[in-house]
Amino acid sequence: MCVVNIFSGSFCGAEEVAQGVASRLGYPLLRDEDLIGRLAREGSPGAGALRRAMYGRPSVFNQFSHERERAVSRLKIGVAQLLASENLVLLGFASHLVPRTISHVLDVCLIAESKRRAVQAARELGLSEKDALARVHKDHEAAIRWVEYLRDREPWDPELYDVRLAMDQTTVEDAVELICDNAASDILVPNQASRRAAADFYLAARVEAALLAQGHNSRDAQVSAQDGQVSILVNKKVMMLGRLSEDLERLAQGVEGVAGVKVEPGPGYYQADVYRRADFQLPSKVLLVDDEREFVQTLSERLLLREIGSAVVYDGAEALRVVAEDEPDVIVLDLKMPGIDGVEVLKRIKQDHPEVEVIILTGHGSQQDREVCLQLGAFAYLEKPVDINELSRAMQGAYDKIRARQE
Repeated sequence: MCVVNIFSGSFCGAEEVAQGVASRLGYPLLRDEDLIGRLAREGSPGAGALRRAMYGRPSVFNQFSHERERAVSRLKIGVAQLLASENLVLLGFASHLVPRTISHVLDVCLIAESKRRAVQAARELGLSEKDALARVHKDHEAAIRWVEYLRDREPWDPELYDVRLAMDQTTVEDAVELICDNAASDILVPNQASRRAAADFYLAARVEAALLAQGHNSRDAQVSAQDGQVSILVNKKVMMLGRLSEDLERLAQGVEGVAGVKVEPGPGYYQADVYRRADFQLPSKVLLVDDEREFVQTLSERLLLREIGSAVVYDGAEALRVVAEDEPDVIVLDLKMPGIDGVEVLKRIKQDHPEVEVIILTGHGSQQDREVCLQLGAFAYLEKPVDINELSRAMQGAYDKIRARQE
């Protein structure tokens, strides 16, 4: 009665191995997509945000939106709930969410040389040798990002696993047999201590979610639990640690099952970075698009003073790339730019990403431009020089419109 965690390089036969182990042990098999689908059906964040957190690069807006941290927190809660059943095979990136402190979990790694994996990728996907190798390298980079984010280790570090198998040197059948033999070990039988560790993992995940909901980044306020006692390490410098500690303690104490809370400085507290609590009532994923670099950089700094986080790009092509990859909530868009002009950018955004709200901010517009932009779906049309309060109000109105659609 244990949990088998299987993490694998792509195209290493992991699905066949996991199915074989689950069948032989009589355990249910849960893949990343199964977990993502289950959590997305239960509510926010959606499947896209959960996938981006696992496989994608951090968003340019993440320092303001905490989107990745919130998604990872939700994934932790989902995995922690599943661990209560104990009989489970967990396949994929989600396996690294389970802490090593839970002793009834068998951690398995399947890996093979890149060339062998590329051959398999070419066979399965019908790719050329070059494209297959590029696909393997892309998957490898995603694995590195994920495991370094969670564990601060390389994904193939032997210390992260109980069993590490080179799939270019063993068969699927032998891998299944070896994993099942290890799973039958008396060491992996759940006991009071291992169940307590699993319960602490669930408790810490729920406290982390409660802090994130109030704008406290889980990287800056790092949560752990032991026997119901919650520890929060503050990893950014803060002027009034006592007041922050009171706030964190209050939020943590509001989570069911918390027996006590201790807040203290962590290793990162003495570094130069400053603790920043996010306000999710304000826009946090704003893209500023303007070829006047000094103007738009200054605008970004002035918005940050109002707790509005933004990223900056200088032309239409780059704006479209960022929208495709990160999908901001609100875009402040200039009209007259080299290359793709603002009207064309607006048209493409509203066609491909209609939920994104666009505010036109131009110094060279006309009444005809205003009418065209509003007809294309712009939320507002403003002219330079603009009062920062007027722009802030327009951005807040656009963000409130987005939030209203999501409720």
